Amino acid sequence: MDWQTPEDAVPSAFVSEADQRALLGKPPATGAWREGDPVAGRKFVDIGALRLEHGSLPAVRVAYRTYGELDDDRGNAILVLHALTGDSLLTGPACPGQPTAGWWTGMVGPGLALDTDRWFIVAPNMLGGAQGTTGPSSLAPDRREWGSRFPALTIRDQVAMQSAFSDAIGIERWAAIVGGSMGGMQVLEWAISHPDRAQRIAVLAAPAVASADQIALNSVQLEAIRMDPRFRGGDYYLAPDGEGPHHGLALARRMALLNYRSPTELNERFARSWQSGIDPLGGAGKFAVESYLDFHGNKFVRRFDANSYIRLVSAMSSHDVGRGRGGVEAALARVTARALILGIDSDRLFPVQDQMVIARNVATGIDGREPVVIGSEFGHDGFLIEGESVGRELRRLLGS
Repeated sequence: MDWQTPEDAVPSAFVSEADQRALLGKPPATGAWREGDPVAGRKFVDIGALRLEHGSLPAVRVAYRTYGELDDDRGNAILVLHALTGDSLLTGPACPGQPTAGWWTGMVGPGLALDTDRWFIVAPNMLGGAQGTTGPSSLAPDRREWGSRFPALTIRDQVAMQSAFSDAIGIERWAAIVGGSMGGMQVLEWAISHPDRAQRIAVLAAPAVASADQIALNSVQLEAIRMDPRFRGGDYYLAPDGEGPHHGLALARRMALLNYRSPTELNERFARSWQSGIDPLGGAGKFAVESYLDFHGNKFVRRFDANSYIRLVSAMSSHDVGRGRGGVEAALARVTARALILGIDSDRLFPVQDQMVIARNVATGIDGREPVVIGSEFGHDGFLIEGESVGRELRRLLGS
């Protein structure tokens, strides 16, 4: 769970009047990419039917992007897995059909940590997502949106899709699989369920199992969406602009944002300052931090989908690498890939203790049985923002 766009993944800042004007007008019922929208550099591949842990899908299409060139022996391919609200655009500008700029600009490109002069980088949009891969806003076989009919998903389902996708594009073994937050959950699941398909893994700011605290945080966000009367049980796609479940989705986003950044950063940047000259104490004014949350919540509904948010957050709550495998320790002992396990010292969503559990039970870590811990004032989002520190560790992994 993290902010996945560069305009979000920057130090928290005051919301200007220009920022607020940018969100004038009614948002559409969903901010998802829809059939007929500009392709915007996406590639698509059909992987056929997919059996899930709790149901099935008769047909799945994966949206993805690639960066760099694949070697003749197909040995230089790296799979990058995005987090909760991300997409396949790692680097590059926003454009029609692509609402946000690349979320890992500065990490992917010639001479960078994921050097496209050396590596072939592949980034798919995850199953159930909102930016081109089959999800609740996609058309079902009856040519209506899946909506409430879209099945529940788990992290293992998403990795099953990614495995079939790898087969479809002809990659038998990845030189590395890299992901942060929810993407890091998927990386870990890859290394356990398909140990022969990854030479290296990078698990960034992710746990081996979703804790009760994390599940509780997820549950209140989902309830905020479901309580919005305009959610309509998940079947809102024909609603006119402004009549979708925007209030519930924006509120869920505001709740989530509080866990992605550290209290130190918010306190230092906003303190008790007002957004304007109007007193927020009994008046019509707002504290600056309130406007900050409002702005990002309202911005989010213009690029994401309420049903996707529910399916993906629920998938995060499903995460437990030890389920049906004899426990977490036994599952982690299956990992054979060279492993970078990275945590952020100010992360209050997936704290460093989570990465310690992984590192101490994986025998192939590049730093033995200890995780790499980077210092950051930005909390969980540090893996997106601290490019120099994260890039240095990725270079170490790829050179191992």
